[in-house]
Amino acid sequence: MDVNEASNAEVRFNKVDVEFTGQPKEYFGIWIVNIMLSIVTLGIYSAWATVRNKNYLYGHTKIDGHAFSYLAKPLQILKGRIFALILFASYAVLTHFYPITILPFILLFIVLFPWLIVKGLAFRLRMTSYRNVRFDFLGTYKETFVTFILFPLVGFFTIYLAMPWALKKIDEYVLSNTSYGQKQVTTYIETSKYYLTVLLTVLVGIVAVVAVMAFMFASAAMDFSTFFGFNVRVDAVFIVVYLPLLLLIKSIYKVRIRNHIFNSSEFSDLAEFKSDMRIVPYTLLQLTNVLAIVCSLGLAYPWAEIRTARYLAFSTQARLNEHADTVLDTMSERQSAFGDEAADAFDIDISAI
Repeated sequence: MDVNEASNAEVRFNKVDVEFTGQPKEYFGIWIVNIMLSIVTLGIYSAWATVRNKNYLYGHTKIDGHAFSYLAKPLQILKGRIFALILFASYAVLTHFYPITILPFILLFIVLFPWLIVKGLAFRLRMTSYRNVRFDFLGTYKETFVTFILFPLVGFFTIYLAMPWALKKIDEYVLSNTSYGQKQVTTYIETSKYYLTVLLTVLVGIVAVVAVMAFMFASAAMDFSTFFGFNVRVDAVFIVVYLPLLLLIKSIYKVRIRNHIFNSSEFSDLAEFKSDMRIVPYTLLQLTNVLAIVCSLGLAYPWAEIRTARYLAFSTQARLNEHADTVLDTMSERQSAFGDEAADAFDIDISAI
């Protein structure tokens, strides 16, 4: 059965496992070596470090027993970072000695920004493959300019009342232009979900402000002393009140929007996904991650990243077309014939700019 026959037949889906098998000890070994070599080489090795990190994380993320692959070459990433460095250095030097050049640089950035978005998303997706089939981003400069520049401006000039709509349009644009082989994402995300989510985050934010003020007023009436040079009251407010509430606000948006996107998008006739993340468990996960990283002076970062990846995989379910093996094999053959090596030669990573 070829691709067309599989898609025209009555499609039935089988539930498959989504798992992350990475281990903190293994990843820490890779991470710490990358850090030391990046320092010794004054940052040059960071491109190779990025590839090593992503190879490990992608290679331990599996659907139906098959791992993802990260295909980027270190030199592609290094070229992108050199481009970003030259751009930033030019801005810093010229605007320092010739402040009048700030306006031209702002205009240049507005013109370049959509291009940077397109190139960054395209690189990130093209360098990701699953079962020898690459992802891709099909967006254009014009569409990206409208989505990432004009829509947020509409949100700004409506006193942010239209900003949830703008955020939805951005996600919708990125999703609908994401492809896997010849399959594009079909998405049905709703504007109302974004408004409800933003409203919830605003309400929690108001509660957070009231809670912080109440804590400060209550502590002002008490005798707080300075302990080892730190203001106990300020530190207590940050750790006990502000940090958990800030992470809660961020978690509300991420969890609700991620669940909605996964539950409302699919690769038609090929794969469907579900997400059942929960706000409180994810908030606690992020809180313990932050505290562990701070208390370990950064050494717990690999452990935190592995924990997060494991939780995201655990909270995701996938259903594949029962003919997925045939469809994917055909897609892999067609992509190989298209010439991936040519794409590798001209792609550079500028997603970090």
